[in-house]
Amino acid sequence: MSTVTILSTRAGSGSVTLPRVVKSEWIKFRTLRSSYYTLFAAVFFMVGFGLLACYGAIDHLDHPDVRDHAFSIDAADRSLRGYLAAQLAIGVLGVLVVSGEYSTGMIRASLSAVPRRLPVLWAKAAVFGAITLVVTSITAFVAFFAGQAILASHHVDTTLSASGVLRTVLGTSLYLTAVGLLAVGIGALIRNTAGGIAAVFGLLLVLPTLVEVLPANWSSNIGPYLPGAAGQQVATLHADPGMLAPWTGFGVMCVYVLAALIGAAVMLKRRDA
Repeated sequence: MSTVTILSTRAGSGSVTLPRVVKSEWIKFRTLRSSYYTLFAAVFFMVGFGLLACYGAIDHLDHPDVRDHAFSIDAADRSLRGYLAAQLAIGVLGVLVVSGEYSTGMIRASLSAVPRRLPVLWAKAAVFGAITLVVTSITAFVAFFAGQAILASHHVDTTLSASGVLRTVLGTSLYLTAVGLLAVGIGALIRNTAGGIAAVFGLLLVLPTLVEVLPANWSSNIGPYLPGAAGQQVATLHADPGMLAPWTGFGVMCVYVLAALIGAAVMLKRRDA
């Protein structure tokens, strides 16, 4: 269903408003099967890899090796480790939210229905951000409690009341939501699915590897401010001393998200559909 069709049914009741554009974007999102498949993949990765990490930790404890003499378990991080894989699905879906319409030509109908254009971008970001936040919040708690149930068999589990644990669980969802919004912004900038996905994961996964090969004084000063490294601190219980503080790092991640969305807004106004 196109935005023109959705909004034209309300043409007699007033002008196009942001709430109506948001509703049209919600309808488009929930009527695409790919949305459900990709969100399911994110949930599967987050819970599945978290459980696997916890089982791996238990196996280390059951079968100690000389190499594992210093092995220790960070119970909260173990159960939530699946977010590193889940960000792949969230990033892909964030790009598709925008680039999918450009690939089918539907974007022309959307922009025709909303001549000011920017409400389309804000609506896409709002809808996808809200959905991602809700889904990943629920999934983070499921992954946490499921992982702790496994670790409890060896009494190495933790609780939400422990210092920093609740922040880590909620921070996992916040980080994934930020990744999704960053992907929306990049997808709107590049307007091509393959290019957008490559840009998102180049920024999150490839760039940190490239920075690591720089001279030590360069990498130590640049690395903590990369979007992935900075944003992940809010989802990490015990951060590396060389990294940013959790909320400072998340703030840096939000700056990247804001820059991507502002850049997308500028280009959306300047370029033809």
